[in-house]
Amino acid sequence: MLLTKPVCFRAAFPSLNQYILCSNIREVIGMKIRVINRSENPLPSYETAGSAGMDLRAYLKNDIIIEPLERILVSTGLFIEIPVGYEAQIRPRSGLAVKKGLTLLNTPGTIDSDYRGEIKIIMINLSDQDQTIKNGDRIAQMIISKHEIADWDEVVELEESTRDTGGFGHTGEN
Repeated sequence: MLLTKPVCFRAAFPSLNQYILCSNIREVIGMKIRVINRSENPLPSYETAGSAGMDLRAYLKNDIIIEPLERILVSTGLFIEIPVGYEAQIRPRSGLAVKKGLTLLNTPGTIDSDYRGEIKIIMINLSDQDQTIKNGDRIAQMIISKHEIADWDEVVELEESTRDTGGFGHTGEN
């Protein structure tokens, strides 16, 4: 659903008085992504004016109980067509992680532009208690991101850098 009414967002800045920014939502949307929604849930949406991620919802016939340290694949009922040169990144929701110990595996997960299957979310319960997922629960967030197509330039050696081969904590503990 594309809104045509002006949408207003409140923003506060330390150096300025509070103001309201109003815009036609069509000016904010950078691209259209084709989507099939086989669930009864609303389409993914940005919850605030500054949100980078759109919340994805569980599409379930019955509640799912995730036991401690159990991982499970959760359906969303969504199928998308992303433009070439873009990807969808699937990321955990911080509130689920801190409040319930629920997070995602293989994160950020990548949905390539040529994938046409259902978006499914790999969840894990890191808490010491059973956690319940219900139909319509917001379980992950999706970010649409532009990416480059790389072409390899095979060489015999690489330019030196100040870091060189240092990694995995080479700069110290704190």
